[in-house]
Amino acid sequence: MLRTMNPRRASDDPSVRALSRDLLTKLDDLATQLADRIKAAEALYRDERVVPPGDLLRSCRNNLDHILTQLAGDARSNVAPARATGRRRAEQGIPLPAILHAYRVGGRFVWETLLARGGSSATTRDALLQTAADIWTIIDDYSEALIEEYRETVADQAHRDAQVRTAALGSLLDGSLRDESRLWESAAMLQLPHHGTFVVVAAETHNPGQEALPRVEEALRRQNAASAWQVGTEQQIGVVTIRPPLTVAKLCQRLSTLATGRVGVSEQYSSLDQTPAALRQARLACAAATPRSRELVRYEQHPVGVLLASVPELGGAVTQAVLGPVLALPPPDRDILLDTLRAWFAEDGSATAAATRLHVHRNTVHYRLRRVEALTGRSLTRPAAVGELHLALEGARILSVGSTGPRD
Repeated sequence: MLRTMNPRRASDDPSVRALSRDLLTKLDDLATQLADRIKAAEALYRDERVVPPGDLLRSCRNNLDHILTQLAGDARSNVAPARATGRRRAEQGIPLPAILHAYRVGGRFVWETLLARGGSSATTRDALLQTAADIWTIIDDYSEALIEEYRETVADQAHRDAQVRTAALGSLLDGSLRDESRLWESAAMLQLPHHGTFVVVAAETHNPGQEALPRVEEALRRQNAASAWQVGTEQQIGVVTIRPPLTVAKLCQRLSTLATGRVGVSEQYSSLDQTPAALRQARLACAAATPRSRELVRYEQHPVGVLLASVPELGGAVTQAVLGPVLALPPPDRDILLDTLRAWFAEDGSATAAATRLHVHRNTVHYRLRRVEALTGRSLTRPAAVGELHLALEGARILSVGSTGPRD
């Protein structure tokens, strides 16, 4: 917030007022001198493609006009020119330190000009020295106004850019970009290549609008991966470009370290017009991960889980038809049998390895597996029955029935 300044000492001194009014008659010459001094001190202002000469000259004149008018006692503080300068410089993309440097040059120019023009009069020179603090307060107020407007403009630009990027990504994901030219435009807005190697990532959010993969775009940028992301009510969705040294495997490792919930990754694809299909894959892969976990699932590596996630009603029916008697047991018994069956599958049907995994005796595993066979009517020696049990067990995991993996 700008200071409320009382410039009475500067504006009420007759000699300072007279000097300021005299300088106001020489505004064009002073503005030219100040513009030249700024260009000599700050390289960016010498590039006419960044700041046109007429723009700089006009800015110098307007700011000098209002500062000297205020010192002359003819007007109170008016920081509108400084705000206008701050807005234009932000739109031109000039860094704030360079702008503030130019303003400091301008402040010194005003002070030195006042001293030089008033130096022949001891009375005026003494008055200037006595009111120096007030003069620099005026200049500081202008600097603060410039900074405030600059930051507001940058924030507005970022907001507009984010809205444009969100709209472009949304069109890319939903497949509404029917013609090639619009696809190219969206790719350019998102800073993505039109052709390359891509994957879509779907990450489960815990709260609407909250990033499921915090600061993921920045993290991937450090690995030479361009990406674009949007956060919805249930998922954070991203399109990621895979280019060396990044691979899909390395991407998944990085995403796993950032994940706050389940994550699904699509198959690789080569053209952005395939993004809608990849989005469906990523969402199915996410749904195939264990509920309430931070598990990452790649679409092509978990066909059974993805299949069940794509038809949850059928998955639930299969699970109930095959494992219904096990699921009906009291939770402790149910969880023990499901965990044992899962360990047996994980160890490729080895009861000994499953026992080691579960920290129980091998005979205990055999006993539990026989209970599963008795309850379900399916023998673990018959391939068809084993397939049905595996399908149902995956259904139980995805539907979060019983002991299905990591818990909060």
